[in-house]
Amino acid sequence: MDHVPHSAAPRAALSRGAPQMAQILLLDDDAAICTVVSAALRRAGHKVMAVGTIAAAQPAVARADLLITDVVLPDGDGLDALKRLLPARPGLPVIVLSAQNTLTTAVRANEHGAFEYLPKPFDLDELVRAVESGLGARRGDVAAEADPADRLPLIGRSAAMQDVYRTVARVVATDLSVLILGESGTGKELVARAIHDLGPRADAPFVAVNMAAIPRELIESELFGHERGAFTGAQARTAGRFELARGGTLFLDEIGDMPLEAQTRLLRVLQTGEFMLVGGARAQRADVRIVAATHKDLPAEIAAGRFREDLYYRLNVVPVRMPPLRERRADIGLLARHFLERAGAEGLPRKTLDAGAVERLAAHDWPGNVRELENLMRRLAVLAREDRIGAGAIEAQLGPIAAAEAPAADPGIDAAIARALATEFAKHRPNPPPAGLIDRIVGAAEAALIREALAALGGNQLRAARLLGLNRNTLRKKLDLYGIDPQALRRRGG
Repeated sequence: MDHVPHSAAPRAALSRGAPQMAQILLLDDDAAICTVVSAALRRAGHKVMAVGTIAAAQPAVARADLLITDVVLPDGDGLDALKRLLPARPGLPVIVLSAQNTLTTAVRANEHGAFEYLPKPFDLDELVRAVESGLGARRGDVAAEADPADRLPLIGRSAAMQDVYRTVARVVATDLSVLILGESGTGKELVARAIHDLGPRADAPFVAVNMAAIPRELIESELFGHERGAFTGAQARTAGRFELARGGTLFLDEIGDMPLEAQTRLLRVLQTGEFMLVGGARAQRADVRIVAATHKDLPAEIAAGRFREDLYYRLNVVPVRMPPLRERRADIGLLARHFLERAGAEGLPRKTLDAGAVERLAAHDWPGNVRELENLMRRLAVLAREDRIGAGAIEAQLGPIAAAEAPAADPGIDAAIARALATEFAKHRPNPPPAGLIDRIVGAAEAALIREALAALGGNQLRAARLLGLNRNTLRKKLDLYGIDPQALRRRGG
């Protein structure tokens, strides 16, 4: 049975314009899910019709204002069933729930016109918010805003990866530029390939170029090509990556390492849709979808004068943040087993992991992220003496847990507290500060942490709440308490 966490009682009041006493059709064969979801929606002011089969939903859908459906049902696939259900209620908003929380499921939900996709286990408050948004969008009162064994090598069921899946699912059918952010080894190129392979350009080339691996003087020739005689050694006309990727996707990896002069040329291509070969005289049409990636902090690079701000905004139309492995520890066992299976399929000795090995892997900090984990699994496939790898074999490779977990002290926090104390004493000198000093300083630190989390996530309250370990209601109360405006932080975070 899927567990539905009760982070807080869902809000009773609907957002302005959402219809009162809406009729919600809930299609799920799990009685526990139906019970808690129905109770939450009724507390939010709705009527709920809960059914467990597609056949039972067929006569009820005509009376529904919104449909919530599972994917795996006793009498068929819930997404495929939408073709039969929706003609009786055109324009009906659909929210998809699924324990099969993979990228393929998210994309299928989007392709079938779902307003929202929520992986199980889900947060009840998040579901009620999605229902409110869906009902409001049906009436046109609010914008239809939604958060967004896989055949693609994107693996993970953690909340952090679900955010990635939702964004990819929303963006694949468009031609918008995508900027993938994340540390080295997190799988940025896999996301780029997924965007290409699932989109309308899938039959055309996917061309990747690593900007950090090309000498500065050759970058423009690599990207745009060159004519014969354009420079010493140019003995023939050579197509660049823009030309090779025509009709498909051009993946600009490590875009943060691109020299400024080449950034200027790239910006012009993105603005005009045309490029010229080095030494050429005739403009060529640039028919590519741009996906870029970097491990660098581009706003910091802009402030340092190393990256063009106008190019950043051209590339950062849809940002995708790849979480480091330490933020998705729940996926480590799944990834490790996948890498061992793949190593076996490639001819290396076939090995498995016991529970102790997975626990030890989850305790490691993974500075090299998924790439480090993959390399370790391949190494163990060759070196481990037993067919079933235990914690001891992992320990021999990674070292003792204490070494992996011992974080260096952060002098920045101590210094900030010292400054706050000095400020308090300076404000009240010659008298000591009034009672309640710890509450004032902790409150100031909490407010600053909330502001920075929201700014880093573009004002997204749901993701900020997850990051901070708060539920949405608690976060909203703290925003009111500290007078924090999420919209201002949305603009700041881009």
